[in-house]
Amino acid sequence: MSRRKNYDKIFLGIVGILILMGIFILASASLGLLNRKGAGFLNVVSKQIVLGVGVGVILFLITSQISYKNWKKYATPIFIFSFFVTILVFQSYLGFRHGGARRWLSLGPISFQPSEFLKFGFIVYLASWISSHKKQITSFTYGFIPFLIITGFVALLLIMEPDLGTMGVVAITSLAMFFIGGGKLGHVAIAVFLGFALLGALIFIKPHAMSRMQVFLNPSSDTQGIGYQLNQSMIAVGSGGSFGRGFGMSIQKFNYLPEPIGDSIFAVFAEEFGFAGGLFLLAFFIIFTGRGLLISSRAPDSFAGLLASGIVILIISQSFINIASMVGLLPLTGLPLIFISQGGSAMAITLAEIGILLNISKYAKEKV
Repeated sequence: MSRRKNYDKIFLGIVGILILMGIFILASASLGLLNRKGAGFLNVVSKQIVLGVGVGVILFLITSQISYKNWKKYATPIFIFSFFVTILVFQSYLGFRHGGARRWLSLGPISFQPSEFLKFGFIVYLASWISSHKKQITSFTYGFIPFLIITGFVALLLIMEPDLGTMGVVAITSLAMFFIGGGKLGHVAIAVFLGFALLGALIFIKPHAMSRMQVFLNPSSDTQGIGYQLNQSMIAVGSGGSFGRGFGMSIQKFNYLPEPIGDSIFAVFAEEFGFAGGLFLLAFFIIFTGRGLLISSRAPDSFAGLLASGIVILIISQSFINIASMVGLLPLTGLPLIFISQGGSAMAITLAEIGILLNISKYAKEKV
């Protein structure tokens, strides 16, 4: 193994393009706020640039300089801290509700979703735990059951918020890491079965989840009520045609499409850039995935490989779930589109994770 002098410049370039695309797409989508009371175009864009990209770049510069080995050393306290910070959303004087969920912390003028930090803390801890239990990971008693317990604690907290979309992303990422780390395919199959059973139970218990499933199964039901967002999203995507209306020319973002700068932003993008633009964006996410997994495959040790793959899968699974939900392939989740949607805390944490990936790329086993 030889230490590289430089980061993976190709991966860094891919990320840079995604960030620039995100700023332009968000700026266009934010125009739809001009007709909405209490919203401001400049406020949204400036906050994303300053709190998202600005703070994110600072975190990126810090994490890219920290040796990846330190994350394993402090994995447990990072995870515990992220877990208890997320619990604070249930404190009435700190957490606040939006859309029927309690997922945000408010600290004066700043509000953020601690679950973004929880996802990061969890994959760092899981990468550390799996790499430290390589001999036991195939065991049902000493590998699979402890894995379910660890993941279950995080899932329970997210269910309580409730944030079933983030829970799904965490489940997909953790299962992928478990399998990559040497877990048996049979154990993965059992976990998938248990996951679907839990999801089915939650759909019947949680009215909000039940309504989203009903809309998913029958999009034409209650188009002015629970099915409004999906139908408006489908109208936006469909009206984009092959090549779109043009940058800034979306109609649906004006008083029609809910959350045009949030989870519905892909619909705005598809309306303005059409089917071709949607494929182009998907292609970039796929290239991001391939290059990120290449870094993972050439990582110097199992912890670095698991951490790198966990970060890539975490980002890409959330992005694809968002896009799929906007075109009716999955139920609506409320998850933002990484690099694109408004969300300073999500962007900042994502860039911090990118810094870790690039640090790992410095120690590649062979030249990339």
